[in-house]
Amino acid sequence: MPSKYETFDRGRLEIKPLGERKNDLEISHWLRLGDATPPFEHPDLREIASRLRAAKGSGAARLVCMGAHVLRAGVNRHLIDLMERGFVSHLAVNGAAAIHDYELARIGATTESVARYVRSGEFGLWKETGELNDWIVEAWREGYGLGENVGRRIEASDYPYRDWSVFAAAYRLGVPVTVHVGIGYDILHEHPNCDGAAFGAASYRDFLIFARAAERLEGGVLLSFGSAIMGPEVYLKALAMARNVAHQEGRAIRDFATAVFDLVPIQGDIRQLLPKTDPGYYFRPYKTILVRTVADGGASFYFRGDHRATIPALRRAILEAA
Repeated sequence: MPSKYETFDRGRLEIKPLGERKNDLEISHWLRLGDATPPFEHPDLREIASRLRAAKGSGAARLVCMGAHVLRAGVNRHLIDLMERGFVSHLAVNGAAAIHDYELARIGATTESVARYVRSGEFGLWKETGELNDWIVEAWREGYGLGENVGRRIEASDYPYRDWSVFAAAYRLGVPVTVHVGIGYDILHEHPNCDGAAFGAASYRDFLIFARAAERLEGGVLLSFGSAIMGPEVYLKALAMARNVAHQEGRAIRDFATAVFDLVPIQGDIRQLLPKTDPGYYFRPYKTILVRTVADGGASFYFRGDHRATIPALRRAILEAA
């Protein structure tokens, strides 16, 4: 029986070309590897760098979860370099990360003013960006992961800035990029060519790819950069699945390290759960990544700082640990 409720007719929408959009970030914002970066020091950087090197050596997982604003921080080159050197074996992102990566590769700019364009009803409704919806349908039909097909398509394109694409580099290097989508979260979902079934199926395939990667976390490392909800929640479910299978096989997934890089201040011992009366208890990266999932044998670390400073600092620490 069909729904008794009316739905929005997307055919009424006016979609404008990206060339008419004013972008907040241009390619000059993105850092090259040799560029100066904001200072960042933390005594635990060397420890997490050492653990990443050890995980690479043993073949254990080096998982990175991140929000889209990490790409907007301008650190694409640093992330690509870490993948090229083998210190990132898997990258898990939200839907907006695919959008920013695509726009940067295609036009050398990204990020529109929400305040400006939501007033005029233009926010997110840009023709070229909507092409990603067609790639996602293709991923669903052809059996690719969502992030995999975005990387494959950008890598095969003639986009002038594709060398800055984290997705394309990951595809070229054989590093999975999984995109964990919440329906209605991203501007792509506004477009007439958005297929919700394709999004769901392709993103769920990505979740299963991530869960498979979590099976190699023993002796490994999970890093979370600025992901308050997606990273902790996807990691929690994937780890539960991986531990379920490990239990049946007489294995354990306990001895691994987690690290959160964020701006939120955490009071007291980051490895002890706060009482529910403390608002900090509800910050998922702290509760899930730093405390609960490493409570029976792992180690956790917290680095508070801007991603434009912390990611280059982590890369330097890894290279210095050689």
